[in-house]
Amino acid sequence: MQGLVFIFIGLCGAALGAAAYFALGFTPIEAGLLALVVILGGVLIEERAARRRAFARLEAGVEEMGRLLATDAKAGQVLSQRVNAIVDLDLGPRLDVVEADMSVLGTVVRQVAEAVSELETAQASLAPASSDRAANPEPRPRRPIVPLDDVRRALDDGRIVHHVQPVLTLPQRKLHALDLVPRLELDGELIDPPQFLPIPTGEGTVILRRIDLLSAEEAVRIVRRARLGGDPVRLLVDLSPATLDDKPALERLLALLAANRAVNSDIAFALDYQDWTALSRPQADGLASLVQQGVTLALRNATTLRLDFAGLAEKGVRHISTSGGGFIANTSALTDFHSSDINDYIKRFGINLVLTGLEAESEVLALLDDGIRLAQGRVLGDIAPLRPDLRDDGDDSLRRAVSR
Repeated sequence: MQGLVFIFIGLCGAALGAAAYFALGFTPIEAGLLALVVILGGVLIEERAARRRAFARLEAGVEEMGRLLATDAKAGQVLSQRVNAIVDLDLGPRLDVVEADMSVLGTVVRQVAEAVSELETAQASLAPASSDRAANPEPRPRRPIVPLDDVRRALDDGRIVHHVQPVLTLPQRKLHALDLVPRLELDGELIDPPQFLPIPTGEGTVILRRIDLLSAEEAVRIVRRARLGGDPVRLLVDLSPATLDDKPALERLLALLAANRAVNSDIAFALDYQDWTALSRPQADGLASLVQQGVTLALRNATTLRLDFAGLAEKGVRHISTSGGGFIANTSALTDFHSSDINDYIKRFGINLVLTGLEAESEVLALLDDGIRLAQGRVLGDIAPLRPDLRDDGDDSLRRAVSR
């Protein structure tokens, strides 16, 4: 800034010299001397003003430092007074009183612990063995009520239909994903999967593979129509270990995914948590080959959230669902985290926690208090068919395709 001032002073001096030479008839020497005098005078004035400003800043800094030193001196004085007051205190008697109180408190705590231990021992000796089984019930084996022959005939006749149940975000209740649910048409009624899906043994395994492939084909058609309609949607599709065990079935599934790789990211194959933990090495390798085609994985009915989420994310798991009622009633049985922290912790690994089976609005409010962001249940939306016009073409929006 000062250099710019000096430039202006030089220009002013040169201008005055030129004006004196041309307008006042000065000789070149006189005009040059006049310009030099003006320039020197301007430089001296500017230097004097700069020094005054520097001295003013220096004085202000000294005054500020003096105020700071005075403040520090006052603080040191107050600290010295407090230290002297502490030194003058006689803490011996007070420490003796505190020591006696701690001794009494320790004795009381020991007595309470002994009493609680005796009560627990007495309760354990009086409780029947059946109460333990009731507290930790073993999962009952699934027993389908529809005969295997009826399921086979329904498959041959094309009476397996696919409906959807929404997974919604909280609190906005916007659609996050659709759960694809195969249902069996029998005597004019719709039978849900637990009632007709066969046990994976013998002929039942073959039927499970057919249903898995049928569901995968339907899922590909839905997500492809949704993409063409400009409104993509996620689909959760059940997959059984029986399909992963069979090489021809797995190859058909891989061929289907390879032919539709552009939409595979919208599909998540869902396995029951118990099936996931019991996967053999060949089954796990088959599942990994599906993930390589671009699909993701989901775990249903998780009985614990004490999991290696980083390892699950590496294997392609993006959704984990567990019972909403069990989570609300006893969160500590599922996880060591606080109920309001577990969702954010799992989300850090790119995995979505879904609470299922919600039946009442009070349960939804409880999940909102715990910071849960995804939920599913009848109170949020029951199983319903896709709209017929969506089945015919993909022009309509899939998010409006669930019948209300």
